[in-house]
Amino acid sequence: MTKKELLKRNEELEKKILELQGIKTETIPKIKTYSFSQIDDGDLEELLDIKRIYKQEIFEKWFNFDYKIDENICDFLQKLIDKNEQFIFNYYEEDLKMYFIAPILNKINFLLSDDYVRGFFDAPLTYKTDKFIFSGETDFMISSGIKRAKKPYFFIQEFKKSIKPTNPEPQLLAEMISAVELNKTTTIRGAFIMGKDWYFVILEKLAKDNYQYFISKPFNSTNIDELKGIYRNLKFVKNEIIEMVRQEK
Repeated sequence: MTKKELLKRNEELEKKILELQGIKTETIPKIKTYSFSQIDDGDLEELLDIKRIYKQEIFEKWFNFDYKIDENICDFLQKLIDKNEQFIFNYYEEDLKMYFIAPILNKINFLLSDDYVRGFFDAPLTYKTDKFIFSGETDFMISSGIKRAKKPYFFIQEFKKSIKPTNPEPQLLAEMISAVELNKTTTIRGAFIMGKDWYFVILEKLAKDNYQYFISKPFNSTNIDELKGIYRNLKFVKNEIIEMVRQEK
């Protein structure tokens, strides 16, 4: 029996059990599932009270992180630009991830074995309410867990504008909302990438189903000074996660 046939059989059995209990299944509202890869701004606005705040001051602590990038890292970043700059506008999403993004993430090294934290590509994430379900695979997520992702701390949504018409912003926000609710916290950081440009994001929960978020100005990853800024921003994220995990312990 295939997985599809097994799921259908289980649905039929659940329906029969409910009918035996006197519950008419047609009266039970069906909860809609929204995939991270397909969700758009309209979906979020229909489901939640969510608003973008146009202030850059909130990023001051993050972007002014006191971290000195040594000459070896500067050389690494410049070589990364030299190797990819002429192709980055034509890269498919997987090309962008493997040739340009992954080397940066590997150099940062989000594998924190002692704290049971690492980065996950294409890890599943699901957040369920009585009104909707957010579900899908996240492009990149830093999370507790070594074998499987457990508690998410940071997301990066990769994206290549010329290949897909979808918008990475609501996809990232849906993931961040899911993490805030699952972690029972009120704030989380993330980023999305459109070709050469990186945007950093902070999301805050204000009340039940009520959120606000901030998006930074773009960082051009083909400019060495701005790529150093991206690297420094990711180092801040790593340090913050280490502090959070150790406080939780």
